[in-house]
Amino acid sequence: MQKASINLIKDLKKQKRKNSCLIFLDNIKIIEDCIKKGMNPIYIFAENDKAHLFSDNEDILYIVDHKIIEQLSDSKTPQGVVCIIEYIPHIVKKPTTNFLVIDGLQDPGNVGSLIRSACASGFENVYLVESVNATNSKLIRSSVGTIFDINVMELKRQEFIKYAIKWKLTLLKADMNGKNIFDFHTTDTVGVVVGNEGQGVSKDISKICKYSVSIPMKNKVESLNASVSGSIIMYELAKKNL
Repeated sequence: MQKASINLIKDLKKQKRKNSCLIFLDNIKIIEDCIKKGMNPIYIFAENDKAHLFSDNEDILYIVDHKIIEQLSDSKTPQGVVCIIEYIPHIVKKPTTNFLVIDGLQDPGNVGSLIRSACASGFENVYLVESVNATNSKLIRSSVGTIFDINVMELKRQEFIKYAIKWKLTLLKADMNGKNIFDFHTTDTVGVVVGNEGQGVSKDISKICKYSVSIPMKNKVESLNASVSGSIIMYELAKKNL
């Protein structure tokens, strides 16, 4: 264990703003799970009463006060630990199972929840198309760390469309006029497309969607939260394999 210098903290605060390849984790369970899954932390900062939790990582463990934790954490109520890991982006690859396409969705809570549902549904790949950055701390908290269990690839919209056409991907989007998802059946490997809550799926990606499905609702409810609707569709497609 060691003490963190003022210059080190200043440098990390600067990198937090500018370096999208660093992830700042501030949830103890997610940090512990992350380390168990083989992720290699660069630094672990902990208040004195939390340091014992990371005694196996003494070479990178720094004892700091609560003020430093607040400066490095994005949480309103930090848990006394911040772990910094280097994020290595996944190489874009063709899906072999059902997959998720997140099109222009900027809310990190919704995106994290969708990634969690995709992972729980057995989806192996998520394509983040012009959406919130995968290293966003709120996204990681909302995914409850499942972002480290699934391939998350970040692409520009036209880049994804080129891959979709090249690979002849079968895409499905939610639409009020689409087929009832509970009556929908296909043997295809399908990509569930979830769009921006305000604008929906972009026109360019809508053009290459083969299927449209709807979720039946009562009491004149017209739509659901993006993460809720996407999760329902993913579970319905995956239920025969669950």
